[in-house]
Amino acid sequence: MELPQDIMIVEDEVITQRYLKNILGQYSVKSVECYDNAKDSLEQFKTKHYDMILMDINIKGAVDGIQLAREILRIRDVPIVFITAHNDNETFQEVLELSPFGFITKPFSAKDVELAIQLAYRRHCSSTQNKRKKEEKSARDMIIISEEYRYSLLSQELYSHDTLVKLNMKQKKLVHILCKYINTIVTYETLVMEIWEVDTISSSALRTLVYTLRKSHPNLPLISHSKVGYSLKTKEDV
Repeated sequence: MELPQDIMIVEDEVITQRYLKNILGQYSVKSVECYDNAKDSLEQFKTKHYDMILMDINIKGAVDGIQLAREILRIRDVPIVFITAHNDNETFQEVLELSPFGFITKPFSAKDVELAIQLAYRRHCSSTQNKRKKEEKSARDMIIISEEYRYSLLSQELYSHDTLVKLNMKQKKLVHILCKYINTIVTYETLVMEIWEVDTISSSALRTLVYTLRKSHPNLPLISHSKVGYSLKTKEDV
């Protein structure tokens, strides 16, 4: 059973704190720290990594558990399981806005805590893994052409300093083909066929297209290869 190793408990009732610590002590949890107010919890959260937070809604001080959770999530994404005796719809809806990873309703048993934490942590790990996969896919999709230019193969969009570059349809096709075969010479014949979808277009039409692209984006590393074709070179390959 996979469980979080470092857990913060934010609960103002000492008896409940001890009960939760005793429950967690039965499992392979490395560290459990308890706080009863927002100020101390927030200060500690900024200095240490926690795998999960068990958050009571009613805590000491002017800032309640829901407000504290908002502040914490602004700093770092962490799974929060709310501990509550509330059953009113307004409080429930307010908590739902924070996309909580689970609830523990008072009074609770050791089994309730174990199940809530296990499900919340499994959901968090799955979410983190999916996010990492998306980031890796996005990184593979994005071609860094130079310090100024990058290109998304998926959306087929060129960016200059993170600003979307406006291109006409043929310019878009030209850039896409050259980025698809980045650092490789693409022949005149291939470019003509891919852009115009016919092989009867004169070579001057392609030269004009390249000229207009270079004129509007002189820093784009579009290389001419005499009597062969064109290529886009990434900074490392130039």
